[in-house]
Amino acid sequence: MTLAVRVRDLRPGDLPACAWSGSALHLRHVEGELARAARGEVDYLAVCTAADLPVAIGGIDYQVSEGAGTLWQLAVLPALQSCGLGTLLVRTAERRIRDRGLRRAELAVEEDNPRARALYERLGYIPYGRAPDAWDEEGPDGSIRRHETVCVLLRKPL
Repeated sequence: MTLAVRVRDLRPGDLPACAWSGSALHLRHVEGELARAARGEVDYLAVCTAADLPVAIGGIDYQVSEGAGTLWQLAVLPALQSCGLGTLLVRTAERRIRDRGLRRAELAVEEDNPRARALYERLGYIPYGRAPDAWDEEGPDGSIRRHETVCVLLRKPL
Protein backbone atom coordinates (compact mmCIF):
# COMPACT_ATOMS: atom_id res chain seq x y z
CA MET A 1 0.00 0.00 0.00
CA THR A 2 1.25 3.47 -0.87
CA LEU A 3 0.28 6.49 1.20
CA ALA A 4 0.49 9.88 -0.50
CA VAL A 5 1.77 12.49 1.96
CA ARG A 6 3.10 16.01 1.99
CA VAL A 7 4.90 18.06 4.63
CA ARG A 8 3.64 21.46 5.69
CA ASP A 9 3.61 23.67 8.77
CA LEU A 10 1.45 22.41 11.62
CA ARG A 11 -1.53 24.70 12.28
CA PRO A 12 -3.60 25.22 15.44
CA GLY A 13 -6.61 23.67 13.70
CA ASP A 14 -4.61 20.42 13.29
CA LEU A 15 -4.28 19.82 17.02
CA PRO A 16 -7.53 17.84 17.52
CA ALA A 17 -6.33 15.41 14.83
CA CYS A 18 -3.00 15.00 16.68
CA ALA A 19 -4.43 13.42 19.84
CA TRP A 20 -2.45 10.27 18.96
CA SER A 21 0.79 12.19 19.69
CA GLY A 22 0.14 12.77 23.38
CA SER A 23 -2.16 13.92 26.13
CA ALA A 24 -4.21 17.10 26.29
CA LEU A 25 -1.35 18.63 28.30
CA HIS A 26 1.07 17.79 25.48
CA LEU A 27 -1.25 19.31 22.88
CA ARG A 28 -1.54 22.52 24.94
CA HIS A 29 2.25 22.66 24.94
CA VAL A 30 2.35 22.17 21.16
CA GLU A 31 -0.21 24.97 20.83
CA GLY A 32 2.20 27.24 22.71
CA GLU A 33 4.99 26.22 20.37
CA LEU A 34 2.84 27.24 17.41
CA ALA A 35 2.78 30.75 18.87
CA ARG A 36 6.59 30.65 18.86
CA ALA A 37 6.46 29.46 15.24
CA ALA A 38 4.43 32.54 14.34
CA ARG A 39 7.31 34.62 15.76
CA GLY A 40 9.91 32.68 13.73
CA GLU A 41 11.59 31.11 16.76
CA VAL A 42 10.69 27.55 15.77
CA ASP A 43 9.22 25.59 12.90
CA TYR A 44 6.63 22.93 13.66
CA LEU A 45 6.04 20.49 10.82
CA ALA A 46 3.26 18.08 9.95
CA VAL A 47 3.41 15.16 7.54
CA CYS A 48 -0.15 14.97 6.22
CA THR A 49 -2.20 12.49 4.23
CA ALA A 50 -4.10 13.41 1.08
CA ALA A 51 -7.04 14.16 3.41
CA ASP A 52 -4.74 16.75 5.09
CA LEU A 53 -4.60 14.83 8.39
CA PRO A 54 -1.30 14.90 10.31
CA VAL A 55 0.31 11.47 10.69
CA ALA A 56 3.73 12.70 11.85
CA ILE A 57 4.71 15.91 13.60
CA GLY A 58 7.82 17.52 14.99
CA GLY A 59 9.51 20.78 15.76
CA ILE A 60 12.76 22.59 15.11
CA ASP A 61 13.90 25.07 17.74
CA TYR A 62 16.39 27.67 16.52
CA GLN A 63 17.08 29.13 19.97
CA VAL A 64 18.50 26.13 21.84
CA SER A 65 21.99 25.85 20.38
CA GLU A 66 24.05 28.53 18.62
CA GLY A 67 24.39 27.78 14.91
CA ALA A 68 22.05 24.78 14.95
CA GLY A 69 18.45 23.76 14.65
CA THR A 70 17.34 21.42 17.42
CA LEU A 71 14.76 18.82 16.44
CA TRP A 72 12.28 17.90 19.16
CA GLN A 73 8.89 16.36 19.83
CA LEU A 74 9.17 14.10 16.77
CA ALA A 75 6.26 11.66 16.64
CA VAL A 76 4.69 9.35 14.08
CA LEU A 77 1.21 7.87 14.29
CA PRO A 78 1.93 4.43 15.83
CA ALA A 79 0.10 2.47 13.10
CA LEU A 80 2.33 4.11 10.47
CA GLN A 81 5.71 3.77 12.15
CA SER A 82 8.45 2.15 10.06
CA CYS A 83 6.85 3.43 6.83
CA GLY A 84 9.39 6.19 6.16
CA LEU A 85 7.40 9.06 7.66
CA GLY A 86 9.99 9.76 10.39
CA THR A 87 12.72 9.87 7.76
CA LEU A 88 10.67 12.28 5.65
CA LEU A 89 10.02 14.48 8.69
CA VAL A 90 13.70 14.60 9.69
CA ARG A 91 14.91 15.26 6.12
CA THR A 92 12.40 18.10 5.74
CA ALA A 93 13.50 19.55 9.08
CA GLU A 94 17.12 19.43 7.93
CA ARG A 95 16.19 21.38 4.79
CA ARG A 96 14.46 24.01 6.92
CA ILE A 97 17.59 24.31 9.07
CA ARG A 98 19.83 24.70 5.99
CA ASP A 99 17.40 27.26 4.53
CA ARG A 100 18.08 29.41 7.60
CA GLY A 101 21.80 29.29 6.85
CA LEU A 102 22.60 26.90 9.71
CA ARG A 103 24.95 23.98 9.17
CA ARG A 104 24.12 21.64 12.05
CA ALA A 105 21.10 19.71 13.32
CA GLU A 106 20.88 18.40 16.86
CA LEU A 107 18.45 16.26 18.81
CA ALA A 108 18.10 14.23 21.97
CA VAL A 109 16.63 10.76 22.27
CA GLU A 110 15.79 8.88 25.43
CA GLU A 111 18.30 6.14 26.22
CA ASP A 112 15.46 3.62 26.44
CA ASN A 113 14.29 4.36 22.87
CA PRO A 114 16.73 2.33 20.74
CA ARG A 115 14.39 2.24 17.76
CA ALA A 116 14.37 6.03 17.39
CA ARG A 117 18.10 6.23 18.07
CA ALA A 118 18.75 3.69 15.31
CA LEU A 119 16.74 5.84 12.87
CA TYR A 120 18.69 8.98 13.74
CA GLU A 121 22.05 7.21 13.46
CA ARG A 122 20.98 5.70 10.12
CA LEU A 123 20.27 9.29 8.98
CA GLY A 124 23.79 10.36 9.92
CA TYR A 125 23.39 11.66 13.48
CA ILE A 126 26.37 11.01 15.74
CA PRO A 127 26.16 10.72 19.53
CA TYR A 128 28.25 13.28 21.41
CA GLY A 129 26.98 13.17 24.98
CA ARG A 130 24.24 12.46 27.48
CA ALA A 131 22.00 14.79 29.47
CA PRO A 132 19.12 14.51 31.91
CA ASP A 133 15.71 15.70 30.76
CA ALA A 134 12.30 16.00 32.39
CA TRP A 135 8.78 17.05 31.53
CA ASP A 136 5.27 16.84 32.94
CA GLU A 137 2.97 14.08 31.73
CA GLU A 138 -0.76 13.82 32.11
CA GLY A 139 -2.20 10.51 33.25
CA PRO A 140 -5.50 9.02 32.03
CA ASP A 141 -7.17 10.37 35.19
CA GLY A 142 -5.92 13.91 34.50
CA SER A 143 -3.22 13.77 37.16
CA ILE A 144 0.14 15.34 36.33
CA ARG A 145 3.40 13.57 37.08
CA ARG A 146 7.00 14.45 36.33
CA HIS A 147 8.80 12.19 33.82
CA GLU A 148 12.56 12.14 34.33
CA THR A 149 14.94 10.47 31.93
CA VAL A 150 18.42 10.54 30.44
CA CYS A 151 18.86 11.34 26.78
CA VAL A 152 21.61 10.66 24.29
CA LEU A 153 22.56 13.86 22.46
CA LEU A 154 23.14 13.53 18.72
CA ARG A 155 24.17 15.96 16.01
CA LYS A 156 24.72 16.00 12.30
CA PRO A 157 26.58 18.47 10.09
CA LEU A 158 24.38 19.65 7.23
